[in-house]
Amino acid sequence: MTSSSPSYHGPARTTSDAIESWWSNYLNTLSRQGIHGKALPWYRRRIEQLLRRHPGVASTALQTADIDDFLTAIGGQGLPTWQREQTLDALQRFGAASQAPWRAGMDWAAWRRRLLDAAGATERAAIEQGVLPEEPILRRFAVNLRTRQRSLRTEGTYLDWVRRCCRFHHVVNPEELSEAHIGPFLSHLAAERLVAASTQRQALNALVAFFRETRGLVEIDVGPYRPSNQPRQVPTVLSPAEVRAVLGGIADPVLHLAATLLYGAGLRLMEAVRLRVKDLDLEHHLILVLDGKGGSSRRVPLPDTLRTAITAQLDRVAAQHAADLSAGCGRASLPPGLATKYGEAAKDLAWQYLFPSKHLAIDPWDKQLKRHHLDQSHVQKTVRRAVLAARLTKRASCHTLRHSFATHLLEHGYDIRSVQELLGHKDVQTTMIYTHVLNRPGLAVRSPADLIGL
Repeated sequence: MTSSSPSYHGPARTTSDAIESWWSNYLNTLSRQGIHGKALPWYRRRIEQLLRRHPGVASTALQTADIDDFLTAIGGQGLPTWQREQTLDALQRFGAASQAPWRAGMDWAAWRRRLLDAAGATERAAIEQGVLPEEPILRRFAVNLRTRQRSLRTEGTYLDWVRRCCRFHHVVNPEELSEAHIGPFLSHLAAERLVAASTQRQALNALVAFFRETRGLVEIDVGPYRPSNQPRQVPTVLSPAEVRAVLGGIADPVLHLAATLLYGAGLRLMEAVRLRVKDLDLEHHLILVLDGKGGSSRRVPLPDTLRTAITAQLDRVAAQHAADLSAGCGRASLPPGLATKYGEAAKDLAWQYLFPSKHLAIDPWDKQLKRHHLDQSHVQKTVRRAVLAARLTKRASCHTLRHSFATHLLEHGYDIRSVQELLGHKDVQTTMIYTHVLNRPGLAVRSPADLIGL
């Protein structure tokens, strides 16, 4: 918070409207500081839990011992390490924002060490399973990313960029990385690896997050670097006939349904394979896409032509789930936080994946036998084979079906904002790239060969 922000003194001294106004400003500030949107309610909830332990007492009147007692109580609730870390981070940020005197007396570093020590065998098992990296600083980075509610794919990508930067500079221990290493590495990616601007930007975001999360830096001096000038490529788009040829070449009904949803609903591949039974609204012809790219959620149309195929797939999932329950399994694979929150509800059919894996596997988090979703590589390989069988002259993939979804909607007159919402793009400029194929006035140009009748 800036120094001009109002201090929050607790419900005993502040009206409800003032409290909500303060929280709104404060959560907006946390968002600008990089706290993920899904984590913001929890940052507020932890502080409210603290204040409920001391009714009528202003937050600035609390003592260091009160904060220590609260953290001790949180530690006894059996929460995952990343949730304890999130609680600690929430308290530290709130203390700074409210300018509470107790924040100066807190040994935050000691509490973080206690959190790691308390993890004990659970965290060591996660390290052995490869769920957390072995290097202490990268392990701390991974835990902090989970505290911010980043996806596991983002976590893996960010860790990989840190390791690649280390290899480029011949740094053995990531602890030795400094801000001065960022610029040369980014220049290397642009000049020698010839990466796209989006790839270079991803590397930059990963390294900046690394220094912020592990060193506590707010301002990162990246230094000068060569920006990537690789132009963004125009996406490949299939014609309706080509889409029919590709999808028609997939015989397996499960894989055919998964691939068709990429085109029919404009889903990303991981969004499709992560769909759960509860995400389908057959009555309203909708699919709810939760935790899409960037953590956003949206609703997309459920194609009427797929209702029969989806009903058949739901029947297969229900039969498989009943068999799993009979075998003593049947608990859905959920992130640790959701698994704790929903408990036995994880055995409900609603939480099962629409495209379950054929095999059960051990969940690395709780060591229980569960059925995860279909591996995305199966869909990728199937679509690749269908493209080859259709003898297309274009290089097409699963994502090409999503490109085709967007382009065909625009060709049929849907406005760019509607398509942006369906695709889940934050910036309409990302969606504008699909206008390159539209045969509209001002965009269509006839070849001079046609004009002179060659």
